[in-house]
Amino acid sequence: MSKNGYEKLKEEIGIYQNITSRNFLAVKKVRRKNFQKSFKSLVKAKSWRKNLNEASLPTQETCKKATLKQVWTSMQGDHFPYLAISTVAVWKRRYLLLKQLENSPMDEIIPSTITAWVKKNVDDFKAEENQESGSGKLSRCNLNNELNLLVTIFNWYKQSEKYEKEAINLTCPVKRKHKEQGFIKPLPDKRKQINLNDALLFFEELKPFYRDLATLQFYCAARIGEVAGLQWSCVNLEERRMIIKHTCIWDMSSKMYIGLKNFPKNKEPRPVFITSEIMEILERRAAFRLPGNDFVFHVEGRPLNYGTIQINYRSAQRKSGIPNSGTHILRHGMAKLARKVGGGLDAVVAMTGHKDLKLANHYSKCDEDDQREISEKIMEHIRLSRSEKSYTFDSVISIHGHKN
Repeated sequence: MSKNGYEKLKEEIGIYQNITSRNFLAVKKVRRKNFQKSFKSLVKAKSWRKNLNEASLPTQETCKKATLKQVWTSMQGDHFPYLAISTVAVWKRRYLLLKQLENSPMDEIIPSTITAWVKKNVDDFKAEENQESGSGKLSRCNLNNELNLLVTIFNWYKQSEKYEKEAINLTCPVKRKHKEQGFIKPLPDKRKQINLNDALLFFEELKPFYRDLATLQFYCAARIGEVAGLQWSCVNLEERRMIIKHTCIWDMSSKMYIGLKNFPKNKEPRPVFITSEIMEILERRAAFRLPGNDFVFHVEGRPLNYGTIQINYRSAQRKSGIPNSGTHILRHGMAKLARKVGGGLDAVVAMTGHKDLKLANHYSKCDEDDQREISEKIMEHIRLSRSEKSYTFDSVISIHGHKN
């Protein structure tokens, strides 16, 4: 009897000998799967077959699973080219803490693994020497960003055709409790939405060039990169219509201009009606238009650097005394104003161009100003109700001298 050039050895279970080389082939079925290995010695073949059992299989199967590092590397090659440069930079920064897990196979990163990782890092960040520094990465408040990235990696891993077979039965190990366990200290009181009065105070403290830049950003509910990258080819003064389409690309470390992207963050250009106020800004900028230069905002023909914008915004925010900081507050502020004036999320989407209603709601959600306004309205209602009623003590029963 032969099996692929081997003949079955009598009185030996699952052992075959090669007719030509005289090597021995050991064959055994474990977990309904056939395993086989070739040996020069019959003793070694019998020993391998004897020791092969279910207890010895997990290590062999685990090695076939991709590690977190391998999946992360695949993401950089297959998925990162479709992301904004700023998003890639943020993700790479957030991955630094996850490097502690990168040599683990994906199926070994289970909830208990995440729990241990969270506890270790929370303890490190809560250490007295780190809390006293109060700056940089040591001043963090939680591990939410890293946990969110890990969820993103697992979702991509399960959806990737490269790993679809090995990932089909895996579930994301990040649970709601991990964000609760990842708490380090309360978030600082940072107001992301600038109200209209504060916005006007902020504009007054800016130099004319940056006042036009910031005001147009506010009126269009635009990201700073979109208004800095606005092109004259997307502006039609006669039809009072312009397209938010291009976006400046800045280096995340040097904050210098490195290029112009032909689509915004959500990859969908959006039209903007040119109001009289926007028209005034564009007409002022038209006086500085240069031949061969399509940028609406430029400094002697050079595109704006993010660092320069930051310096001017921060200076004006400090001088005006407003409680807001950053360049994104104007987009948040207009989203909030659109919801207040328009009365719903549809108005927010119309201004910001968000495709996700949850994100539109996040940008325009109620804040401290709303709480103050509603509180005043409620208290005014209570005051009016009190003034309309007259209270007497005719029906009050005195309990003086009353015994139970």
